[in-house]
Formats: sequence, C-alpha cells, structure tokens
Amino acid sequence: MDGDNNVAVDDLQYLGRRSLIRMIYACTGLTLGVFCALQFMAGNYLFASIELIFCVALLWGVWGIVRARNLLPWIYLYLLPTFSFMLYIIVIPNASKTAFAWVYIIPVMSYLLLGRKRGSMLALPFVLAACLLYLNTYPVRLDAEGLIDLGNALLCGVLLMVFVHLYEARRAFAYKQLQRMARTDALTGVANRGSFQQSLEQSVREAQRSQAKLVLVILDVDHFKRVNDQYGHAAGDQALQHICNSLSQRLRNTDTLGRLGGEEFGLLLRNTGHSAAEPLVEMLREQIASKPLTYGDKQIVLTVTFGMAEWPSDGQTAEQLYHCADQRLYRGKAQGRNQLVGRAMPSVRLSEF
Repeated sequence: MDGDNNVAVDDLQYLGRRSLIRMIYACTGLTLGVFCALQFMAGNYLFASIELIFCVALLWGVWGIVRARNLLPWIYLYLLPTFSFMLYIIVIPNASKTAFAWVYIIPVMSYLLLGRKRGSMLALPFVLAACLLYLNTYPVRLDAEGLIDLGNALLCGVLLMVFVHLYEARRAFAYKQLQRMARTDALTGVANRGSFQQSLEQSVREAQRSQAKLVLVILDVDHFKRVNDQYGHAAGDQALQHICNSLSQRLRNTDTLGRLGGEEFGLLLRNTGHSAAEPLVEMLREQIASKPLTYGDKQIVLTVTFGMAEWPSDGQTAEQLYHCADQRLYRGKAQGRNQLVGRAMPSVRLSEF
C-alpha cells in the first residue's frame, strides 16, 4: 500500500506540547539566570545559589525533553515546584500582597500542559491552598473596602478557572473531531487509506511478536462504474455506504474495515486464520449479493469480489500481504467476479509474492 503523507493528528499535538514545555523550561531558566545575577549583586548569595541551581537544571531540561518519550514527568517536574514556590512567596516575611497575582497563572499552565482532567486535579488544590494561605497571612477587613478587595480577587480567580475549563473542554472536543476526520473516510465513515495502512502495519508487528493469526482481505465492488453511469453518482455513493453497513454489521470490534480508494476496501481480521476467515468472508459476500440497495423505487443488485491473504504463509510484511491479497482479488475479477479467492493456484509459488 502507498504511504500516507499526512502526519497523524496525535503526532502533531504531541510535537506541539513538546515544543511548548521546552520553551517554558528555556524562558524560566533564562529568567532565573537574570534574577540570580541580581541576587549576587545585592549580596543575597543563598538565594542566588538556589536560583543558579534551578537555572542550570531547567536549561539542561531543554535538552533532555528532546529525547523524552513521556512528557508527563517533565511537566510535573516543572509545575509542582513552580506552584509550590508561588505558594511560598505569599507567606515569606515582608512579601508584597501583589505576589498573590502569580496564583492566577496556576490554572492556565495546568490546563495548557495537562489537559482538562489532569489540569483541574492539579490546579484546584493549589488554588485553594493559595486562598487559605493568603487569608491567613493577610486577614480580611470586614469593611466595604476590604470586602471589595476580597471579592475582586476571588471572583477573578473563579472566572479564570471557569473560562479555562470551558476553553479546554471545547478544545478537546475539537481535537477529537479533527482526529476522527483525519482517520476516517468522509463518505462511508470507515477508516481511510492512511489509517488502514497504519493498522495493518501495526497488526503485522504485533503478530510477529506474539505469533497471532492475521488475515488481510481486499475487496472491490463489481461493475461499480455501471452503477454510476446508470443511476448517477448519488446512487454510487449510497451503494458504497450500503456495502460498508452490511460489512460492519458482521464484523467484530477487533476487526478493521477501511476504504482504500474508489470502490476498493480492505478488511483486517485479527486473531483469525484462513480456516475461520473463509466462511466469514463467504457469508459477507452472500449477504451483499442477496440484499440489493433500495434507491428510490429501484433495486440495485450489488456484488463484491474478495482477495484474501494470511500472515505469515502469504507474506511476512504488510506490503507482501497486500500484494498477495490484491493479486487474488484481480484473479477473482478475471474468473467472473462475485467470489472469494483465498488460496494460491497450484502453479503459483507463494515466494513470488
């Protein structure tokens, strides 16, 4: 099968998050470096040394994140100390009351780097702790001015949490929609060519590790051009949808149905050998042939030809399996269509595939 040139949506999101956390590490490290120099100039050698250590650690992290397979530890490694420091600057002696403003960045960074579920679980405890520490450090005056100041601070924090939560919920929904669109065929709703190829290659790798059975089936709608020419392209579209619905009703959750292009489709039957796959495919063929498509007041009879290949006897790789199944499909076309070809002819050597 030809490779898909589109980058998977998951990969794009992962790359974006990796770039973001690297940028945060770099900016924070450089900022601490500036404050470290200022602390040395002011004679605060203890704070300067601490800031220097964190500066070096963060700048090293910029390099380490590039090789990290799992970003979550790196994200928590940044957020937990950072949020804890934000709480600390509220209670240190002679701290400015405006230092509390840094707390507002907690939900933003949590949701941005961890998503809605993990972000809310991390942000809420820190925000609540910050509020309690602030009230304990700076008792609220019960006059009008004091209550107005408290209301402004709390209302701003609550609204920020709500807006960030709603935004992340909408972003997650939009991502799922984009992910679905990138992986499915718009007309039939089954896997598209690129997604099916990825599933095939992954299934072959899993079969090689576990020696599990695997069958690939390639199918093509017989005389599909006649349907388009005689009834119109709208009928042709409904015919493809009708066939996909018929196939999906009989397949297991572990099986994969994909549209490879035009009227050609692929079936991936995991943990299934030739002996079990052959009667299943024959049943699918007979079901499609026996249930015509109702298009207005017309009955359009549809038939399908199948070519089947089994791992590893018919091919060791995804490409070899596809080539074998495709060759058998075209042999079925040449032999009269509306049939399954699942075995090599005696005169054909399997090594040729």
